[in-house]
Amino acid sequence: MTAQRSSVFPRPRTLIHPGAFNPVRIQSKLSRRARHVRLLLQPGASLFDGIVAPLGSLGIHSASMTILGGYFDTLQYCVAPPDPRHEAVIRYSAPIAAGPAYMVFGNATLGKGMDGGPVVHCHAALRTAQGASKGGHVIAQDAIVGSWPIAVLVTSLDGFDLRVAFDPETNIALIQPLQENHHE
Repeated sequence: MTAQRSSVFPRPRTLIHPGAFNPVRIQSKLSRRARHVRLLLQPGASLFDGIVAPLGSLGIHSASMTILGGYFDTLQYCVAPPDPRHEAVIRYSAPIAAGPAYMVFGNATLGKGMDGGPVVHCHAALRTAQGASKGGHVIAQDAIVGSWPIAVLVTSLDGFDLRVAFDPETNIALIQPLQENHHE
């Protein structure tokens, strides 16, 4: 069965990062406490503003989130094909306009960018108004919530900050648990 299966299904692409190998595959930190918040993204707000402002008012600057699904009046996303310049494994595509879309399910991370400002990184599965299934990295500032609030389950990461920082192995900037915060 295994031999037959391998001839039917293509082998997944092998990802070889351009930088020096880091044997620690997952960078992690322990948060000794966390808050769980149910957030409702308000109609007309961008995904970015709908997350950053209410969580900031609660003192939450780093979090992991599950977006339970809902309608967006407009939404743009990117995909991550192989980098044609071979400087990294992937290179995000130019934004793709999905137009009005239903987010079936999404995961987002709230952290801080290299400039210290908030950043929302979101990957989601989408259904376009034409019925096409799409998915990828959602441009949070350009995803505008439709007529009904969208539920988001938030887990704050109160013991550390998530920050975008250059990763020498992948040769791209990634959100990483790098710097202790002062929110405890």
